[in-house]
Amino acid sequence: METKYIFVTGGVVSSLGKGIISASLACLLKAHGQRVTIQKYDPYINIDPGTLNPYEHGECYVTVDGHEADLDLGHYERFTNVRTTRANNVTTGRIYQSVIDKERRGDYLGKTVQIVPHITDEIKRNIMLLGKTGDYDYVITEIGGTVGDIESLPFLESVRQLRWELGDNSLCIHLTYVPYLHAAKELKTKPTQHSVKQLQELGIQPDILVLRTEKDIPQQMRRKIAQFCNVAPDAVIQSIDCASIYEVPLRMHDQHLDEIVLRKTGVEVKSAPDMGAWLHFVDRLHSASETVTIGLVGKYVELQDAYKSISEALLHAAVYNDRKLDLCYIHSEKLYDHNVDEMLGGLDGVIIAPGFGQRGIEGKFAALKWCREHDIPTFGICLGMQCMVIEYARNVLGLPEANSTEMNPSTPHNVIDLMEEQKSIHNMGGTMRLGAYDCRLQPGSRVAGAYGTTDVKERHRHRFEFNNDYRRLFEQAGMKCVGENPATGLVEVVEIPGKRWWVGTQYHPEYSSTVLSPHPLFLSFVAAAVKYHEEKLLQTIPAETDQTTIE
Repeated sequence: METKYIFVTGGVVSSLGKGIISASLACLLKAHGQRVTIQKYDPYINIDPGTLNPYEHGECYVTVDGHEADLDLGHYERFTNVRTTRANNVTTGRIYQSVIDKERRGDYLGKTVQIVPHITDEIKRNIMLLGKTGDYDYVITEIGGTVGDIESLPFLESVRQLRWELGDNSLCIHLTYVPYLHAAKELKTKPTQHSVKQLQELGIQPDILVLRTEKDIPQQMRRKIAQFCNVAPDAVIQSIDCASIYEVPLRMHDQHLDEIVLRKTGVEVKSAPDMGAWLHFVDRLHSASETVTIGLVGKYVELQDAYKSISEALLHAAVYNDRKLDLCYIHSEKLYDHNVDEMLGGLDGVIIAPGFGQRGIEGKFAALKWCREHDIPTFGICLGMQCMVIEYARNVLGLPEANSTEMNPSTPHNVIDLMEEQKSIHNMGGTMRLGAYDCRLQPGSRVAGAYGTTDVKERHRHRFEFNNDYRRLFEQAGMKCVGENPATGLVEVVEIPGKRWWVGTQYHPEYSSTVLSPHPLFLSFVAAAVKYHEEKLLQTIPAETDQTTIE
């Protein structure tokens, strides 16, 4: 079968959920036995989001091949169980860089380099790359931003050209917003009509409309939209608010989105999609009656997208432990020794979040000291693991000035130090230790037990590392280095065996957790938090009074 290309565009406002719709469709097509991948085209000029502040763009996701990518790629992987790579996320910056490099080499033979055809040809070449591998039946391409954005125009022009070139092997899904005016108590379709009109003015006729809404859109109103937008009535689908993003594929299937796509691209619908495992997950998500409360300590908690993969990995683990997740975001800049008991006292487990820089770091140390002394299940990720090491050095090893050279370059005890290969690097973008690397776990350790193996491969994003000069000192005092890279000796995992659950990982296990394959470390961490919660409940039940009378 020839590869089919699906283009997903957006209108009216941003953040409507193009990524979730794209991922949901991919999930459904996979359940029909199709081989599917998704790619995101971002219109900003940054080469990748690696140098963007999380307040600007949310989480920076890392692919297995070491590409810093848009957070939507995390949704793609979580919904499809298919790993993404550098080819799945392209920015305007990448496109222009490639075209300029070609111009400098003389590839254009002295021609004037222009948006059309040179930039659009480069966009089209990238869009088609994944399809040319022969590995996929469908390639879904999400175009970032909204119709009408100046920076999106070259991408939309490329889509227009590809629609003509690909014919029946392509289609366009347009996601728009249908607002509800509370004062008038009415849904308004005009924004959608204008959005589609703008798309048509660019030469693109959508085949399917997905209407984002907080209220149910009556069938008559959907027929009106279909009539004004030249779309078949059965191809106007609503995406109403759901309690969980993991319900969206099911709601899309209820309205036959998957069947419409298959039919419009000439693929016979032979049977219903195999969504049994997905339904099982959603049923457990909704049927859980007890709660596990996890605190996430970080400095970007005002923008929860900054920790999206962690929150989703925790949710996956909670569901498979038959618990509802109560995730409390705790700002590390507002955490001190004098209020840490009040802030963390009711939690069943604590995550110390990744990040960079000095801001909020002392709050993480306060949290870690309190959690360690009160034996709360605690999980440190990347900088969180490094903070575990620093706190332990200060308060257990008796090295009060211990620090990372990231925070204090002149610290006398650099228990965390810049990696040797990073010392000659000056450019910020794409130069960290990135992507999946091997890790060998110590047999009998808690983490090896969680994984069920001693050899794993996990994704990294960091410049600093555990200083092996201090390794013996830490291990003699009770913190064990139980995971290391077999090629370099880089310490990947630390744990304190005597605690309920005290683990730090230099890598980012959250990137690998999906709906159908929850990450084993998160499963183990949440299981420990559940057990701790149950222990606390038992302590609050008064002991039965012995009523036996002694004669």
